[in-house]
Amino acid sequence: MALPLPAAAAALAALPVLLFGLICMIAHVTARKIPAFHRYEEEKFFLNAEGRKESVPSIDDPATKELSVVVPSYNEEDRLPLMMDEALDYLEKRQKQDPSFTYEVIVVNDGSKDQTTKVAMKYCEKYGSDKVRVLSLVKNRGKGGAVRMGVFISRGKKILMADADGATKFADIEKVEEGLENLQPWPNQMAISCGSRAHLEKDSIAKRSYFRTLLMYGFHFLVWFLCVKEIRDTQCGFKLLTRKAASETFSALHIERCRLITYLSKGALGTESLSWKLNSLHSGQPAPNIPAFKS
Repeated sequence: MALPLPAAAAALAALPVLLFGLICMIAHVTARKIPAFHRYEEEKFFLNAEGRKESVPSIDDPATKELSVVVPSYNEEDRLPLMMDEALDYLEKRQKQDPSFTYEVIVVNDGSKDQTTKVAMKYCEKYGSDKVRVLSLVKNRGKGGAVRMGVFISRGKKILMADADGATKFADIEKVEEGLENLQPWPNQMAISCGSRAHLEKDSIAKRSYFRTLLMYGFHFLVWFLCVKEIRDTQCGFKLLTRKAASETFSALHIERCRLITYLSKGALGTESLSWKLNSLHSGQPAPNIPAFKS
């Protein structure tokens, strides 16, 4: 028996509400405890330029570099060289201009099935394993998991997330660095500066199909409505964190897949830091802010 038109319309309108309620219930149940962090034995080492195993450092150790660049990579043998060439060219020139500036680039091979590790190791051999390190994960963890594994072995005072596809010009790091400095003083040494490609949106829309554009706007609305209102481009992978902010945020990471960037933006810009919110569920401590700058 067919429903009258008003009843059918009401039922259709109720579906998003029911879906939203289901999502909230699942989020509440799954977010009650922080998942245990597991590292395979093979992930406790990286190969140096001579091909020998060396133990990875820890985010809990004192910083010994000015900057760590974490590059999550999954089947990126074709796009990785362009990004690495641009990044290392910039970093080397900057170090020549300022010898006190030290850096490392950590390529995290996220269980790739192509030659990503081989490609990345060529840069390790060229620049040395003190500047370029390759961490190969036993299995694919997703972007969030790959970034977290890279962050946890970083040696930098500041840690930059950068996508392997080179979607953001690497020289734009100066803009997010300026944004981070503008947040001084950092409460508890925690701050996050978020890059943005929102000014390129019109050009990108022109290259997309109508269907993909519709999906994009739908996703942006959900992120704006449910998560973050202050950042226009939550999906930009170019984010700079202080060492303390990176440690606290990724230690409380609940998800490892592609929506890490929304999660991280939410944690940075909420009235309370999400990572501290999650920790406070167990410690009972109040959650201080992690200030964030959006470039």
